[in-house]
Amino acid sequence: MPREITEKRKQRIDQVLSKRQKDLTMIMDNIWDPHNVSAVLRSCDAFGVSGVHLYYTTSEWPDLDKKSSASAKKWIQRTRHIDAVSMVDELRGQGMQILRTGFSETAKPVTAFDFSRPTAIILSNEHRGTSPELAELVQDEIYIPMHGMVQSFNVSVAAAIILYEASTQRDRAGMYETSSFSDEELEKLKAEWYTR
Repeated sequence: MPREITEKRKQRIDQVLSKRQKDLTMIMDNIWDPHNVSAVLRSCDAFGVSGVHLYYTTSEWPDLDKKSSASAKKWIQRTRHIDAVSMVDELRGQGMQILRTGFSETAKPVTAFDFSRPTAIILSNEHRGTSPELAELVQDEIYIPMHGMVQSFNVSVAAAIILYEASTQRDRAGMYETSSFSDEELEKLKAEWYTR
């Protein structure tokens, strides 16, 4: 039996979907901590990211069912990948610039990138950093300027900061005012979301 939905909830869903960004995504590169994954998904939902890519080759996708922010996962499309080349080719084929977090000498601050362009950001494993096969394919590195003794943010905090910068730029460009989905895509998404 289909779930009953109130008009108020329909309006909320319609409003949220109208601001979803089809061409802004995160790639989770073997992030193993379920707390981090849940927090990244929560930030993606908050900043209007429609879907994420899961590149899991050395770590298992964590069980999120018992996490407090696991409810965000039902609002974010998740696409799994095990082949770096095909994933990167697919995203570049969609016109995406692909960035990875890192600290090499060629890394640029988050504010140096134009996030009004279609963009995919690789969030790397908490301990090992970017998978070597991804690092070989993606040269552009992004970092968040810091002024303390600690070198890096927790991966979920870094995701939120990067997405905040991206959403600020997109908001300035008016990208949240017009849906990035076609009318047909929007209607399909609404039909799916109304049953969740």
